[in-house]
Parts: sequence; structure tokens; C-alpha cells
Amino acid sequence: MNADTLALGGADERAVRRVRRALGPVEVVGARVLTGGLSNCVQLLELADGRSVVLKSAPEADAPALTHEQGLLGTETLFHRLAAARGVAVPSVLHHEPAGLDDSGEWLLLDYLEGSAWSETKADLADLPADRQAALRYSLGEALARTAAVTGTRFGYPQPVPGLQGRTWREAFTGMMHAVLDDASRFDVPLPAADTLAALPDRFARALDEVNRPALVHFDAWDGNVVLTRDTNGTWQFGGLINGERAFFGDPLAELVGLDPLDAAEDDPDLMAGYRSVEPGLQTHTEAARVRLALYRIYLALIMRVESVPRAYGPDHADWLRSWSDERIPQQLTLLRRLGG
Repeated sequence: MNADTLALGGADERAVRRVRRALGPVEVVGARVLTGGLSNCVQLLELADGRSVVLKSAPEADAPALTHEQGLLGTETLFHRLAAARGVAVPSVLHHEPAGLDDSGEWLLLDYLEGSAWSETKADLADLPADRQAALRYSLGEALARTAAVTGTRFGYPQPVPGLQGRTWREAFTGMMHAVLDDASRFDVPLPAADTLAALPDRFARALDEVNRPALVHFDAWDGNVVLTRDTNGTWQFGGLINGERAFFGDPLAELVGLDPLDAAEDDPDLMAGYRSVEPGLQTHTEAARVRLALYRIYLALIMRVESVPRAYGPDHADWLRSWSDERIPQQLTLLRRLGG
């Protein structure tokens, strides 16, 4: 994972205080900021006893954010614990602390998952034989299917934010879609065809109603959140998933959209073979499945577009998100029209 040394060469006082609150009177001997995340502050801390831990600190509770971006580190805590129980390699949760009177920001302490982000190893992976590249995608598919085997008690986001859960997937997804559209209005983000977008869950209710089990979905398993390791022979292996803060309980198909907003994971035969080795029943190319994939691609594009304002992205990245979503959303709307909506 990307890491930059802190200017002072050590952990700040708040980080040390939090680590000691979780682990007792340990000594922090080094600290680095892990880059690549766009929401939380993430530090890799080296302890005198040889351990490495990751401290994730959320923005202040009153910082501008999307509606679903409340208690995200609590969601990540839940995701890692549930996924680990299914045999998925994820960081171990050492301590989670909600925002409170004595500490105004939520934080989470994790074991460090050794390895490199998939996104950082592309140059090396390009030289791998095709069968080894296929094996990595197969292993990722297996892990995501094991994650989806977890069943929640209700649909939607796990944090108790009104309007983001439901007894049915249609009810939950409708709330999720309307929340990000309301966020766009709140942050004055112009959207293409906003009224059309708001009506999508009702227009495609039949397809959404096919989802009858609230499966655990990471929804952010792009290659920056997939860790690879090397075995004793130096061969790259799947190492695990990180950053489960965007997780929700819903349609397993949504996981394929979260893998990479620019690609169609359902058309990757190796990844899908790995997935179906655990869950053979996942349907990806029925009309209803294609409808739902298009809906989730629109939803993710909306999140990426709207979040650029409260996160104050730089102008280049914000401009790219606007132009990309201006193409992506109408493209998916056209597909939905072709599918009969």
C-alpha cells in the first residue's frame, strides 16, 4: 500500500493516545500515512514489540458528508468481523470507538494486512503468465462469494441512518438512491435527468424484487482495496480485502459493480468461475440481472459524482468525475430503455 513518512517521523499525540486506549501502555516507534483513501485519515503505526497496526480516523462528526457516510468505521468493523467468520482474509479488528464526548471523531484500530494493493502491482502482474493472472481473479471471486454468503437481518446500510434500510431490497435501494439524489441537491451538484433517476426503483421494481436475501456486499472491492502477497517462491497470491466501510446488505450482483466502475466484472470468466465455485447460482445475464447491474452502476456513478463536493477534490479529479458520470449515467439509462423499462 502507498505510504508516505510523516513530516515529524512519528505518530501524533492523538494517534498514540488512541492506540494506548485500545492496546494498553504500548510504545509507538514509527508512523506513516497510508495514501489512496479519500475519506478517512489512515496511519500505519509500528510498535516497539514488532507489531504493525493501522489506525483509521474519521473526519469530525460535523464534517460535510453524504447521507450514508455516517458511522462508516462501524460498518467496516462489522464487515471485517463477518467476512473473517466466513474465511475471507481481512484485517483483524483490534478496537472500534464511535465519536464521543472525550473524542470527537470515530476511529478504528486494525492489524496490518501484509502485502501490496493490486493497483500498485500492475507492472509486475503484466509479466505474469495468463494462467497466474487468471488464478488471482479466480481467488478474488471466491472471496467475494464467501462474503456474500453472510446474510443480514435487513436490507440496506448497517448504520442506523433513517431511510437507508428496508424489509425488502426494493425498499432499501429506493431509500439509498433517493438519499444520494437529495445529497446532490444539498451540495448543489447538477445531475443529468434527476427526475428520471428518482423514478428508477419504482420503474424496475420487479427486477429488484427478485432479490430476497440481504447478502453482505463490500461494494468497493476495486483493485486498490484488494491486497496481494508473494509466497515463498515469489509468486503473487490473493492476500485479502481491506476498507470495508462502504458495505451494505443487499443484492450480491452489486459487488460486481463495486469491483471497478469502468469495467464489467460479470464478463470476466475467471473471476466469475471463482465466484461460482462457492455460489453457483448467481445469475448475471438474465434481463432482470442486467437491469439491476445498470441500476447499481448509476447509483455508484452518482455517489462518485456527488461526493466530490463535500470531500473537496482537486479540480482535475472533480472535472474527470463530472465528465465520466455525464457519459456513464445516460449510457446506463439507454441500456435500461432497451431492456424494456
